[in-house]
Amino acid sequence: MTKPCIICVAITGSVPQKSDNPAVPITVAEQVESTQAAFEAGASIVHAHVRNDDGSTTSDPEKFGRLMEGIKTHCPGMIIQFSTGGRSGAGSARGGMLPLRPDMASLAVGSNNFPTRVYENPPDLVDWLASEMRAHDVMPEIEAFDLSHIHQAVAMHKDGRLPKPLYVQFVMGVKNAMPVDRDVFDYYVRTMERLAPEAEWCAAGIGRHQLEVNEWAIAAGGHTRTGLEDNIRLDRDTLAPSNAALVERTVNACEKYERRVASWQEAREILGLRPE
Repeated sequence: MTKPCIICVAITGSVPQKSDNPAVPITVAEQVESTQAAFEAGASIVHAHVRNDDGSTTSDPEKFGRLMEGIKTHCPGMIIQFSTGGRSGAGSARGGMLPLRPDMASLAVGSNNFPTRVYENPPDLVDWLASEMRAHDVMPEIEAFDLSHIHQAVAMHKDGRLPKPLYVQFVMGVKNAMPVDRDVFDYYVRTMERLAPEAEWCAAGIGRHQLEVNEWAIAAGGHTRTGLEDNIRLDRDTLAPSNAALVERTVNACEKYERRVASWQEAREILGLRPE
């Protein structure tokens, strides 16, 4: 397979705490250090949330700014993707960091159930976040928790609300949302090929399904995501010692399926991002 595989590392998220795994990076300094190790291991995209020092969630643009500065200094060329997810803020606060002009930002285009609540993404908020990304030249990564989200992303791309090349990530394994099911995965890949053949796609597996979904995506010619946001373990009995260790495991999976790992330069070219 000639297309190299882009590896995204989701370093922190909004849920895991140090009490779950001491390797989860919370402070900006910890996040920069963890990202640098993951970058050197083979990740070309960092998906980033920020936290308060006590581990609580926030969408504070100042923290995002310091994180961006640190990553640019220590991981030159790495693609920086900020989260606009709803666990860290509400309403327009979810997009308050977009004027910093990261390379990318996550965008959920529809609502769905999470384990204990509804993940609300009403159409007016989705349209506003998309407009902010257009205004600040930020490429959206569509986080698809459901089949309808793929269809909505394609529709938004066709009508110009998502003007950049379309990039869709299948998020599989969140309780009450998209299951980890091979037939479902294969159908989503066929749906992308049918509705948006020029688009790129990625897949992320949550918890114990992380490596399984990594391997599905790599073998099918897509890109993939790993990291402590989605999974804190190497196996049932072993905590992951770092984000880099999870990246290294994904690199090994690429070797297994004879996929070359994309450099940051190749990742920027594949995604149509501005050069660094």
